[in-house]
Amino acid sequence: MSSADLIARAAAILQSGGLVAFPTETVYGLGADATNSIAVRKIFAAKGRPSTNPLICHVPDAEVAKRYAATWPAEATRLAETFWPGPLTLVLPKAAVIVDEVTAGLGTVGLRAPNHPLALELLRQVDLPIAGPSANKSNHVSPTTAAHVREELGDAVDLILDGGPCSVGIESTVLDLSTDRPTILRPGGVSREQIERVIGPVEMFAGSVGKGTAAASPGQQEKHYAPRADAVRYEPHQAQDVTGRCLRDTDDRWTILRAGGRAEEFGRLLADGFEACGNILYLPDNARDYAHHLYAVLRELDRQGVARLFIEMPPETPEWTAVRDRIRRATRPLPPE
Repeated sequence: MSSADLIARAAAILQSGGLVAFPTETVYGLGADATNSIAVRKIFAAKGRPSTNPLICHVPDAEVAKRYAATWPAEATRLAETFWPGPLTLVLPKAAVIVDEVTAGLGTVGLRAPNHPLALELLRQVDLPIAGPSANKSNHVSPTTAAHVREELGDAVDLILDGGPCSVGIESTVLDLSTDRPTILRPGGVSREQIERVIGPVEMFAGSVGKGTAAASPGQQEKHYAPRADAVRYEPHQAQDVTGRCLRDTDDRWTILRAGGRAEEFGRLLADGFEACGNILYLPDNARDYAHHLYAVLRELDRQGVARLFIEMPPETPEWTAVRDRIRRATRPLPPE
């Protein structure tokens, strides 16, 4: 079936209340019509997602986004002109047509235009706002390939559009424009510094939202994006301690992840395959390439049966903010020995 035929089929499924997994530049999304309560509930059922965790709605451009926002401030126009299509979600007061299931019952909705040709063509054809969280079980590692979606959700999805590996690899930045002071609710592919160059100072949400509380954005829970392995984070000054613990572990089903490798070398390692257990793996030493590979590596470590995973925290500098956030929510602190 041609790409055009697949997109037409996907649009028809969405229009009839079904589920379609689709690629974006960040991660693969699990899409449903955001104006259809029954369709949206299918997302929560397939993922095992709590109803207090809202969904981002995908649109092809700012003109379409305005249909689904009750207000559209000047800041939204400037940000959309600068970063859309791209990994930035804008939280705004919602239009009545967006069902409450999408927004955890709150009066705001997250809107974004993804930077992927298949996703944009699908959104133009379907002519609906598409609610689309990551296409994986709730709290698990987000999928960055169509194969990841098949492995995790299988027949729960009516159709999976394969658009190749995601180029960014972690979720979008979520920026709340519904309050007096714009606030980043979740860091992602667009940095605080980039946003502030366009609209001036913004706040940064810190902490987490409890399980029973409706969140203003996905990714605000204490635990999220987590592998099945017992995952522990540590700071660089603890590296010797961690290595010693691992070398004393007779099980050998441990892996250490550190930044410090070169992107091309790590790419070859992934292509050739690697034995995870009992190894130190050096992910790329720049934040962009590290983020691109992180989720795929966590999924491979789970596949290979790693029992204990130690992740060294990268530098506490602006370019690493989103990566540090994902590691923090996927792990627990290094416990005393």
